[in-house]
Amino acid sequence: MSLQPLQGLLVVSLEHAVAAPYCSSRLAHAGARVIKIERPEGDFARDYDREVYGESSYFVWINQGKESVALDLRQDADHAQMMALLAQADVFVQNLAPGAAERLGLGSASLRERFARLITCDITGYGETGPMHDLKAYDLLVQAESGLVSVNGAPGPWGRIGVSICDITAGMNAAQGILEALFLRERTGQGSALHVSLFDSAAELMAVPYLQARYGRAAPQRGGLKHPSIAAYGAFTCRDGHEVVLAVQNDREWQTFCQHVLLQPELAHDPRFASSAARGLHRDQIEDMIQAVIGGLTGGEVADRLTEAQTPFGAINSVLDLIHHPQLRTRQVEVRGRKVEMPAPACQAPWHVADPSSHAPGVDEHGGLPGLR
Repeated sequence: MSLQPLQGLLVVSLEHAVAAPYCSSRLAHAGARVIKIERPEGDFARDYDREVYGESSYFVWINQGKESVALDLRQDADHAQMMALLAQADVFVQNLAPGAAERLGLGSASLRERFARLITCDITGYGETGPMHDLKAYDLLVQAESGLVSVNGAPGPWGRIGVSICDITAGMNAAQGILEALFLRERTGQGSALHVSLFDSAAELMAVPYLQARYGRAAPQRGGLKHPSIAAYGAFTCRDGHEVVLAVQNDREWQTFCQHVLLQPELAHDPRFASSAARGLHRDQIEDMIQAVIGGLTGGEVADRLTEAQTPFGAINSVLDLIHHPQLRTRQVEVRGRKVEMPAPACQAPWHVADPSSHAPGVDEHGGLPGLR
């Protein structure tokens, strides 16, 4: 078995829902020992659904390989056990409601005074300060507050992005910050206090629309599969009803696209379409020209032309299509004694070890842990 980069590190995570569990799952995947602290009734994400052999799809996804300890931190004995765990921990992650950690005597500032090498990571909805800092926040609310829904989907009723994008991004940012803090601790011997919010994570995703609205002509409108800045970009329908998504990102790709797909090489030198910025201004004309050509061809004929032109293109797939996609990498985990396949983490590294016996723990499955070190 390869040595894992976080092997030997102890992470204590007072977590629920998605953001903090996603963060600690990345650390567990890199070899850290993660002790998940739950309420006596368990993480409420256990009850989101019952889709995976009776278990929650959300919980199975981001709690593999962790150890569960259920504590009522309002009780002196359980609180003492929590402090004993933190005395040995390298990292403490929490995403309780605003102010809850402090009320429990688990505020990051006081913990780091007591445990100088401890890295603390607080994940909140709206940050530590500001007029909304004390509000609870869930993924949908932050999608709405940050403007993400205003640039998502097609014109018409508002639509939620179909995965918990704010939670996931916050978890990614937290995991990255923890790794940076671990590097710094190697140099200084001191821990760090990290603060990650769902809103900041979503707002950073909105950087391009923000800059366009603040310094450019206007904020991008919801355009479905069209790109707010780039043409030709989007979905087009072939003669046989097949839909193809293509993306022409630069002048070289546009030239070969005109020559081999549209069979109109002169368009590459037309001043209206000669640069990316110009094509963006004449989007409607370009889309009409492309649809006129693609609409007269079958899906197979279009694919042949796009392949010859080396134009990036793809299909609009369903979730079922993803399950059977030839490029999909999966990993096996165990759910109630049965093997379950799920998409593998995106980063492939030599220290990632497939462990089909890995499972998401039951509530308090590892309660009464003995001394860790």
